[in-house]
Amino acid sequence: MSVDIADFIVVNALGGLDNPNAPASLTASGALVQTSEQLTVDARTLADAHASGVTAINVTLGYTMGDLPPYEHTLHEIRTWDAIIAAHPRDLVRIDTAADLAEAKRQRRIGIIYGFQNAAAVEDRAERVSTFAGLGVRVVQLTYNQANQIGDGSMAPENRGLTPLGRDVVAALNEHRVMVDLSHSGEQTCLEAARISAQPVSINHTGCRALVDLPRNKTDEELRLVASRGGFVGIYFMPFLNASGHATAADVVEHIAHAVNVCGEDHVGIGTDGTITAIDDLDAYRDRLAEQVARRRAAGASAAGERSDTYPFVVDLRGVDQFRELARLLTERGYSAGRIEKILGLNFHNYAKAVWGR
Repeated sequence: MSVDIADFIVVNALGGLDNPNAPASLTASGALVQTSEQLTVDARTLADAHASGVTAINVTLGYTMGDLPPYEHTLHEIRTWDAIIAAHPRDLVRIDTAADLAEAKRQRRIGIIYGFQNAAAVEDRAERVSTFAGLGVRVVQLTYNQANQIGDGSMAPENRGLTPLGRDVVAALNEHRVMVDLSHSGEQTCLEAARISAQPVSINHTGCRALVDLPRNKTDEELRLVASRGGFVGIYFMPFLNASGHATAADVVEHIAHAVNVCGEDHVGIGTDGTITAIDDLDAYRDRLAEQVARRRAAGASAAGERSDTYPFVVDLRGVDQFRELARLLTERGYSAGRIEKILGLNFHNYAKAVWGR
């Protein structure tokens, strides 16, 4: 038996909206970078999103890695998502404020939160944060796995903190009420950004390094600092949750439980880093996955723990029932309905109020 999540605001703090089984998405899945134009937002994608109970998804748009011009590509990606939303007005709505989350729930539309997974698109101009904020961007992750001009990513061996430009970017994000996301960041970059930010910060998709010692997971010191300053931590459904690389739903629950113990129940949520529509043919997917992992390694963009034999999702916690199944498992763990509601979206909603405004 599980709690009924039908009345909950459910927020995926980092996820995707795509049908990975559609031809265009299949073609793009082995590439180093899948652009927003290569996503498939079709009838199945939308039906699955509605059926899952999700209220809003922080989708990745803009430059993450590769040879594309960061600023120009990011502007193009924003226009692409504007067009996707405009093409599906009954199903999708852009989220700009915390109140929009509640309104999306009331209207039974899927809220789309514009987010970056790399702040490289600012290039050397922190003032570009104003441009992005004006175009609807509400989450900016400072780094991907590598170092950039902002700071060090989780795989940068030097583990330096923010650069002077990085400190200016954090200040600009604060000024324009954009979430500072420290997922993928190196430890010192994370700690420094959390300390200097005038607003609460987030780690929208991560695991707990105390349970699995991999760079993509966060230390208790990082988790505790982010929470102590009013921030948010989202646990992902990724291979990094198990040392074998084969993470299960039980691992997701263990990492959530550890994060709650470290951060408190008011600061933990989910950022699955995956789609709602499940991949139908996992055998065929393995071949494409090997190709993608090889390309990520060649580009220096992969993280420790990524292998061709590990799926970048949790096999027994995917598809349209993933949020209900997680609620069921948390109930079995002894969590109350109120705590589960916080984890599934209320904590993110409250964090959004603190950063975006009501």
